[in-house]
Order: sequence, then C-alpha cells, then structure tokens
Amino acid sequence: MEGRRLPLVMAPPKGRGKPPRHLADLDLAGRQDAAKEAGLPGFRAKQLSVHYFERLVDDPEKMTDLPAGQRQELVDTFLPDLMTPISQQEADKGTTRKTLWKLFDGALVESVLMRYTDRATVCISSQAGCGMACPFCATGQGGLERNMSTAEIVHQVVVAARQMASGEIPGGPGRLSNVVFMGMGEPMANYKALMGAVRRLTSPAPEGLGLSARHVTVSTVGLVPRIKQLTEEGIPVTLALSLHAPDDELRNELVPINTRFSVAETVDAAWNYARVTKRRVSIEYAMMRGINDQGWRADMLADVLNSYGDWGWVHVNLIPLNPTKGATKWQPSTIEDEREFVRRLEAKGISTTVRDTRGREIDAACGQLAAQLDS
Repeated sequence: MEGRRLPLVMAPPKGRGKPPRHLADLDLAGRQDAAKEAGLPGFRAKQLSVHYFERLVDDPEKMTDLPAGQRQELVDTFLPDLMTPISQQEADKGTTRKTLWKLFDGALVESVLMRYTDRATVCISSQAGCGMACPFCATGQGGLERNMSTAEIVHQVVVAARQMASGEIPGGPGRLSNVVFMGMGEPMANYKALMGAVRRLTSPAPEGLGLSARHVTVSTVGLVPRIKQLTEEGIPVTLALSLHAPDDELRNELVPINTRFSVAETVDAAWNYARVTKRRVSIEYAMMRGINDQGWRADMLADVLNSYGDWGWVHVNLIPLNPTKGATKWQPSTIEDEREFVRRLEAKGISTTVRDTRGREIDAACGQLAAQLDS
C-alpha cells in the first residue's frame, strides 16, 4: 500500500486543558453532591437535569421554576458552554445536517443528524481527530488531537434531540431515536468518557435522555480488550466492528490496529459480545475498488463469520466508500462488484445490506469527517 503511513496513537497528547465540568459529566447523585458543594440545595441539580435532558432547554429565561436571581448562576455552574456551532451544511432537502463544532480549546469536531421516515439518527464524534491511522479515512489521516469529555459527547446528542423536538428539521416536530458513535475518533480509545456518555444517553430522564440501549451503536476498529470490557458492562448497545478485510495481510494495511489484534482475535471478541448480550453484531465493511471487494474475499468473510455458527449473531453492512479529497487510490467499488459481493455473502447465509449513504455532497458520509483538515 502506497502513501504516507501514520503511527497508531492509543493515548492523546498530554498537557491539554480539560473542558469545564458539566451536568452531563455526572450521574444524578454526583450532580446533587456538586450542588451542595456549591452551597445550593441538592434538588436544584434535579431541576436542571429536567431542563437539560427532558425539556431539552438550556436558556435560563425558560427555567421558570428556578429563582430568577439564581438562574444564570445555576446555568453557568452546571451548563457551561462546551461547544459552539461554527457552521452547518444541509443535504437531502434539509433532512441531513452536518454541524461543525468548536470546542473550548479550539479543537474541531463534527456531528451529523439524519432524519428518515421512520427514525432520526445522530452520528457523533468521541475524539477530536483519530489515532487509528486507517489510510482510507479522512479523520484517521488527520491524527489524534484529544479525547472528548463525556459531556462534550452527550451534548451533540442533546442538541440533535432539541432540533428534532422543535421541528427545526423538515418533517415537523419529532423524536431523536438512534445514536451512532461513528463520527470522528475511535470510541473505544476513549472508553471512560464513552461509557459515561452511553449511561447518560440510556438512563431514564431526568438522569439522562432515556434512549433505548438497543438504539445506541458503538463502532470500533477492534480494540479487543475494550470489546471484552464492554461485554461485561451489562448495557446491551449494538456493537459495530469495522472489519474492512477478512484476512490479516490486507487488514494490517487497511486497519493498522490489526497488527496488535488479529482478525481471528477481533471477530472472536465480537462473537463473544453477541453470545453474552444476545445482541446481533454489525460488521462494517467499506467497499474499495480492487482492494477488498474481490468475490473470493466475500467467500472468505462468510467463512470466517460462519465458523461461529449460523445462529444469526452477525449482520454485514457494506459501505460504499466515499473518496476523500485528493485520494485517487481509494475509490468505491463498481455496482457490479458490490452486487456480486452481496450475492456471495447471502449464498453462504450471511445477512447483508448495503448502507444508504447520506450526506455525500457535504462530506458527511462515513470516513469523511475531517474538520481539522479543512479549518
């Protein structure tokens, strides 16, 4: 494989400041303790939680159950500004919206809200940049700037929920139903903040947003120890494994973490997640012309997955590759090769779909989020 090779980066650079503590960083008990530390009655924390997670409000003027003279102080203490939207782009007649966020320290991340007829999904970032160095991914080629905090991760979802509830997105007022950790960053490399965010998203209001864990998808390139840890958490989120190749030789090139955890180890961890949680795992596979889309590789992928039995533990999600700017090597597969790949997987009994790629014209599709490269 030609081109510049970046190193794998598992830990963010040291010495960066931390974002201000926010209500979403804490569980409800932690918020009540923080209120008492600030000399406020504990129930104020619950009131603020209702506003933020249930009413989706952060304007102090709308918090009429709080003392007028204390509203601004309470908001400043518990709901500090974490991120500022600096641009928004729309596609699909306004039903796909990409937001570029500037964090407190100037780091840039992106999220994408997609409204469908039967659901609304927000794709969120978990790191500024990414250290996994996958050569076909725009974010991966930008390197890792820093981890995001739990509250920074959660706030992307709260804003999307607010946009849906207010009717801002074409189609009238609606409800955000799905969250996918498929934006910038490797979620499992920021595990503590990831799990804090998952708990906020799935805890009933007012502790959290009250989303179904089944409607939260955590994507990973295959940090095996973290997949094993997630298996023991007892929160049945959907696991999506970005495999992209069924053999070690190719996957070492496409997904450099494979040099540490082989295809066999990675798929085994995913299978065990399905076995323990009874949740079907999604195998993400970006189709790259002449690189990983050969028919024999479809057969090999099916054989790898079928070696664990055919009890419906897995689903393959083929992703039409979105070329990144200036990349001539990484091109999407032809429709004929894509169809043959699907045919071969299905012939071996593997449940397969081709992802409906949205937001391509605003660089909002899979592998294209790279705010720091364009700033």
